[in-house]
Amino acid sequence: MDAFYASAEQAAKPSLRGKAVVVGGLGPRGVVATASYEARRFGVHSAMPTAQARRLAPHAAYLTPRFTLYRDVSNQVMGLLRALSPLVEPLSLDEAFVDLEAGGAAFDSASAREVGERLRADIRRVTGLSGSVGLAVSKMLAKIGSERAKPDGLVLIEPGTERELLAPLPVRVLPGVGPATGDHLRRAGITTVDEIAEAGQDELVRLLGRAHGTGLYAMALALDERPVVSEREGKSVSVEDTYDLDIHDRVRVRGEVARLAERCTRRLREAGRSGRTVVLKVRRYDFSTLTRSETLRGPTDDPAVVREAAARLLEGVDTTGGVRLLGVGVSGLADYTQEDLFAQAAGERAAAEAEAAAEADEQATPGPAAEAVEPGAPAAPEERRWPAGHDVVHAVHGPGWVQGSGVGRVTVRFETPTSAPGRVRTFRTDDPELSLSAPLPLVEEDGGAGRG
Repeated sequence: MDAFYASAEQAAKPSLRGKAVVVGGLGPRGVVATASYEARRFGVHSAMPTAQARRLAPHAAYLTPRFTLYRDVSNQVMGLLRALSPLVEPLSLDEAFVDLEAGGAAFDSASAREVGERLRADIRRVTGLSGSVGLAVSKMLAKIGSERAKPDGLVLIEPGTERELLAPLPVRVLPGVGPATGDHLRRAGITTVDEIAEAGQDELVRLLGRAHGTGLYAMALALDERPVVSEREGKSVSVEDTYDLDIHDRVRVRGEVARLAERCTRRLREAGRSGRTVVLKVRRYDFSTLTRSETLRGPTDDPAVVREAAARLLEGVDTTGGVRLLGVGVSGLADYTQEDLFAQAAGERAAAEAEAAAEADEQATPGPAAEAVEPGAPAAPEERRWPAGHDVVHAVHGPGWVQGSGVGRVTVRFETPTSAPGRVRTFRTDDPELSLSAPLPLVEEDGGAGRG
């Protein structure tokens, strides 16, 4: 899918179509998750600190993610893929490998191209969004093809042309070549895929080690025998993120691991499964990969249990020098859970401590217009939070989305995916007629994209 989160937001918000949109964390330590193509023209990209993105594109719309919407759209796309083949290997919400031969959908280049074009049209019809398709004889080449097809295109790499295609491309195009490995190869005078092939396997093993060097040499020769593996009967559930810039801040590493643990257990629960072994994966700046695991006393799908286990595993990993990939997984899957009472108690203590800290902070930091309160007077209601970009509904004005909030006010633009750009109104944050709501579908019920 093309700039998935940002494109979904543009489809949902008519006033943002054709404009720069950045989706991610908006706090002081926020990071960009996805930037629209309009924002990328100003140098904004994923994994960039949001503060830096604001300096590059101050005029862009900055929104917090709405994963409920993204998962709904992802499920629609994955359904289209599974209609083509039983072998679908999702890589993330917006990307997957599909074995077309296994489903009998394609048997030569012409039929593959026809399937790819039909798939792009179906994605547009069902979701209102665009996707790019790469067609090739292997996973590596299909991935390269899809990247070359972006945005909103299709690239078919004809069998027999792979070596010619790969030869002039930079080494970073190959799986497993990140910034550290790329720099190591560059210092050895290797900058293109053809130069990797010319260097030979022995030289690559000397430079990168046996496993990495051997695998990279095969990739340079366009040899990739990895099968497409369906996740539906998987033995584990895992999530991981690769960062364009290495993470050096240990506090942020801990935060990322906690976030990944939450995502992992969410997927575990969606699958109706539990597991007893928590796995932490860390790929460091030099591309060395460390895996640590801890087996629990019984299966669990409790986010607190998985988060705490992943945090314990992280304590035994040296992240000095930087981290380029983090992953959290759960294996040893079962169809039931066994509550960890100690972890549950720890979670309750943590919640109580967080609540106490919030209360202390609130008492120490009075509002901008704090006034003396008479003894016995009712306490002021807690101010509701209004995340930028999230859906709301007003009893009079109908559905809209949060454009921004602060100082006791929330600004809402009233429009829907199927309307024209709407009007903007501002309300008190405690307005009883305004409330958060679920995302609206991006397309009309008859399958036509709503474009207003």
